[in-house]
Amino acid sequence: MSQCLLINLGLLAAEAACGPSDITVLQSRTGRLIQGQAEYAVSVTNECVCTQSNVVLRCDGLNSVEAVDPKIIRPLDGQDCIVKDGGDISPRATVSFNYAWKSPADYLFVNSQPTCD
Repeated sequence: MSQCLLINLGLLAAEAACGPSDITVLQSRTGRLIQGQAEYAVSVTNECVCTQSNVVLRCDGLNSVEAVDPKIIRPLDGQDCIVKDGGDISPRATVSFNYAWKSPADYLFVNSQPTCD
């Protein structure tokens, strides 16, 4: 019984350890122009030891003159977007997409749901 309690406490601690700093968002210009707008490559990485789902980023509407796959990222409302349609992002896994707009967007972490097996 005490081993199960220790394992469960360990999983709860790992889940609690996942925080805003465990979802990193990096972006850079690709050097391409799409319809006269600069293209940007964005990578969203789960740095936590646990799988994370329902990853929400501030995206201010996800403006882009090039199509962005809604299975990768899509707007929830006028300011937030959901990554991978709310699906799992494994530990150390990265989800990437490109967009093209007149200026780079700020993709800021809003929320996620960590799950430790």
